[in-house]
Amino acid sequence: MEDLEKEWGRLIVRLEKQFDSEINLKGVLYLIGVQELNFGSYKFDRNEKLNVLHVAVCKILVPYGYFVFEKIDEEGWPHYKEKKALKNLSNIEQKNLIKKAIIKYLS
Repeated sequence: MEDLEKEWGRLIVRLEKQFDSEINLKGVLYLIGVQELNFGSYKFDRNEKLNVLHVAVCKILVPYGYFVFEKIDEEGWPHYKEKKALKNLSNIEQKNLIKKAIIKYLS
């Protein structure tokens, strides 16, 4: 757990330097989601931003068996099917799993 927080801290410092801005967990997920969608210079509305976060969470948790990729729809959005329920984990367990998955995804 301590190692996870150290790795997470190093990742955040690296990203903040890269983007010259403060960044948090949701910000990292948003970056991953935007990268996965590869829509170019696209302005997401509020609802779409939530979907971008969802895409990121699904993508990074595929290797952990929580989601499986299904398809890309006609608008270019990926769809995933839940295999294991994240809600079975506590909030802290979810957050730690997501941090671990982000570190793995970005390394």
